[in-house]
Amino acid sequence: MKIAYVINSVEGGGAALPVPAITSVMRAAGHDVTVLALTRRDGRAIGPMRKAGLDVRVREGSRTDHIRALTWLDHTIAELRPDVIWTSLTRATLLGQIVGWRRQLPVVSWQHSARLKPANARLLRLFRNRSRLWIADSTCVEQETRAKLRVASDRLVCWPIFRADETRSTAKPWTRGQTIRIGTLGRLHPVKGFDTLCEAVACLKIQADLPPFIVHIGGEGAERTRLQERITREKLPIVLDGYIEKTDEFLSGLHLYVQPSHWEGLCLAAHEAMLAGLPIVASDAGEIPFTVTKACGRIVPPKDGTALAAALGDLLRQPENLATMGQNARHRVLDRFSADAFDRRGREILLRVEAGQ
Repeated sequence: MKIAYVINSVEGGGAALPVPAITSVMRAAGHDVTVLALTRRDGRAIGPMRKAGLDVRVREGSRTDHIRALTWLDHTIAELRPDVIWTSLTRATLLGQIVGWRRQLPVVSWQHSARLKPANARLLRLFRNRSRLWIADSTCVEQETRAKLRVASDRLVCWPIFRADETRSTAKPWTRGQTIRIGTLGRLHPVKGFDTLCEAVACLKIQADLPPFIVHIGGEGAERTRLQERITREKLPIVLDGYIEKTDEFLSGLHLYVQPSHWEGLCLAAHEAMLAGLPIVASDAGEIPFTVTKACGRIVPPKDGTALAAALGDLLRQPENLATMGQNARHRVLDRFSADAFDRRGREILLRVEAGQ
């Protein structure tokens, strides 16, 4: 098959991050893939995609010029003449469905959100039959898609987008006398819950029985200035490290990972941290509570700084247990998201798409 893989943007992180792994399964099965991005944003995902050998075509435009984006996509699809349009995220899906209808092409659509905005849910529900097959990227998203979009069971499948590579290096364990390094990755956006993390750290820093610790936040976004002002004002032991290109190096320097998000989908960052052998304290959001057990971390309510502080404090008081919990975390994700299972599931779905052309 010739697949036009349509995404919202080539912004670093988010839904663009797993594209090389997903499309590698497609290409290994003999299919040709071209990635079409409706807008550039920061463009940080272009490098990894092209390094993987992908043909990436990016439209220069904004997130709101939908008519122009539709026109570009229609012209590009006409030029490419693909067998299938494969879409990711709401804008790409809705525009891809229109082009698919116009060009009489089948559409396959990812669903990544475990908390759809009401307007997006209404639109996707209205046009749900324009996609031949819906693919949820995790158990939690599968449940949301079934409930909110009312997609029939025979047109909804799950392909978890995290591919746990057992050759991935692991973090060095904490040793006595070291400052405990806590870290997190994510856009500096309110939904990531970094205000809640600041509140928790403010509680922790006045507790005299805790060992020395520091928190590193890897990511960029519109909230940087406001967060930095709060960190400075409250004298919090938090460092804003900016965008992290080599996440494996960032994670390998930590002893504990925290994900304080208000909501998530699968949350690749949290699962990457577990694969790196890090214990995790995270919000009850998205797929994370399906993966994290007490043997490898703690789950707390979203937007609850007191609960987050209590969970972090519990682990900080027993730093000698962090390495063992981290190994449990690694085993957990290797068991749930093995590379073999990822590749096998992808091949199954591709066979189904190919048979339904």
